[in-house]
Amino acid sequence: MRKGLLLMSFLFSVSGTVCAQASHRFALADSVFLLDGKPFQIISGEMHPARIAVSQWRHRIRMAKAMGCNTIAVYAFWNYFEERQGLFDFRTDKRDIAAFIRLCQQEGMWVLLRPGPYVCGEWDLGGIPSWLLKYPDIRLRCMDPKYIQAVTTYIKQLSAQVKPLLVTNGGPILMVQIENEYGSYGNDKVYLEYLRTQWQSNGINTPFYTADGPTDFMLEAGNIDGAAIGLDSGSSEADFEQAKKRSPHVPSFSSETYPGWLTHWGEPWARPDTAALRKEINFLLSHKKSFNLYVVHGGTNFGFTAGANAFSPTQYQPDITSYDYDAPISEQGLPTPKYFLLRDLIQSYTGKPLPPVPAPPASISIAAITMQPYTTIWKALGKPVHSPQPLTMEVLGQNQGLVLYRTTLIGHKSGKLTITEPHDYALVFLDGKLIDTIYRDGGHWSVNLPATPSKNPVLEILVEGMGHINFAQYMIDRKGITERVTLNGMTLMNWQQFLLPMNADFVSALPATYPEGFHDGIFFKGKFNLATTGDTWFDMGGYTKGMLYVNGHNLGRYWTSRGPQQKLFCPAEWLRKGANDIVVFDFHANKAADITATERP
Repeated sequence: MRKGLLLMSFLFSVSGTVCAQASHRFALADSVFLLDGKPFQIISGEMHPARIAVSQWRHRIRMAKAMGCNTIAVYAFWNYFEERQGLFDFRTDKRDIAAFIRLCQQEGMWVLLRPGPYVCGEWDLGGIPSWLLKYPDIRLRCMDPKYIQAVTTYIKQLSAQVKPLLVTNGGPILMVQIENEYGSYGNDKVYLEYLRTQWQSNGINTPFYTADGPTDFMLEAGNIDGAAIGLDSGSSEADFEQAKKRSPHVPSFSSETYPGWLTHWGEPWARPDTAALRKEINFLLSHKKSFNLYVVHGGTNFGFTAGANAFSPTQYQPDITSYDYDAPISEQGLPTPKYFLLRDLIQSYTGKPLPPVPAPPASISIAAITMQPYTTIWKALGKPVHSPQPLTMEVLGQNQGLVLYRTTLIGHKSGKLTITEPHDYALVFLDGKLIDTIYRDGGHWSVNLPATPSKNPVLEILVEGMGHINFAQYMIDRKGITERVTLNGMTLMNWQQFLLPMNADFVSALPATYPEGFHDGIFFKGKFNLATTGDTWFDMGGYTKGMLYVNGHNLGRYWTSRGPQQKLFCPAEWLRKGANDIVVFDFHANKAADITATERP
């Protein structure tokens, strides 16, 4: 077998059904991928099953196929499978990644698997479990012993799920990525080689690839010998020359070509210029370069899965709940003008007939839902955890949600209060009265506490974690109060901490306490009846900042007072004919407002 050639088999037919005897050979040559000995151009569209309702997985795959893709790239989010240390779940909700990959095979699509352990992806902590941050000396994405021990277990667990789906075993997975954009972060080549060795020792015997920016230092630090080179993105001949310079005996491809872009809270919706996209795709197609569209369909950061960016110690840019990404296939699964632009371009170069564009999923509007105050966060406080100094969520055993910190002021009782550091949004109360709010971004973490007639004033700080940083150098991003609180320079001691995970189980167990003690931090509840179900968008314009739950599903965060997102997407499968429940938690709204839902955002 000549150098760089790997033989693989793949069972699929043109119709997308499994054929018992069909086999194929996939190979890494010096400059191209080979399928059955012939040059094979990967035209991939990326989507993430964790961001798409299970009932809509097949529809989104078919949408990508009808646009001209022959491959689906898939992120596997480690922290979605191992939310609690040592407890892996590959079956419930949207976690059955093997089932998603089998659907790709049934639809006649190949797969690029992107399993991390770090993936970025605007996902909380880039897919790394935040429970690792309970270790005070932890270092991520390197040969740190605690990190490596957890990574080794993850690789073993995920390998068991995907090994039967490798092309060598009759499945659709052509290649597996090692880490992600490592050259933008670090230079531990021992770590990268360790990951490859672990995948191989667990039976992952397909080719590997890495993905990095098309610069010499990123490729030197992020690529490993013998792995195909992904370029994020590869949009010119010069980019591909960089890859050839790094390793002339493996193929390179544009592993992330960006038809859209992400949006943070407080920014306008990202709407990249399509002229640049047309030029880039024309280059890739005309030069027979393989590429992966990141993303062809984004989906939704349901629950608390959205991540954040930070490029300085005081910067913090959390991602919105929507992961529409201005992608060719919208968050709701609809084709956009960009979709048809790409479909026409791809078909003009390949000359192959494409399937018809699938019909859109059913959608509905919902008339005004009457909401009523139900209870408050102050009636949901359990048993406190005591400590001399504030503890972070991760140390307290909670990875998402809220923490309430409480202490009695002794000595100084008014003046300049400074939180170092509030991660990420904090409400400061004195004797039950809201004094001010602090948002982590920008480093302005002080408020003025007024004088109070109370002899023993009680200070309370309610902190929301808004997503762990998922990219670059500041990923050690613990939530809550990360160091200390001072008043006029005096360190405040003796804290009580109340855990408020805000997950669906926590919210559904809340007892009604209306009308006692309502102030900031109110839960509102309502019911609505449906004759038929369909995708819909709940309009949160009557509220300020909080979370929305429908029939026990956390649809995500809203922050209408900051924008740009005002409506939250709810897939049809989370609704039911007849009675439906809706719960809102809002930090600041003190009056119920009706909620409507619309067919489009």
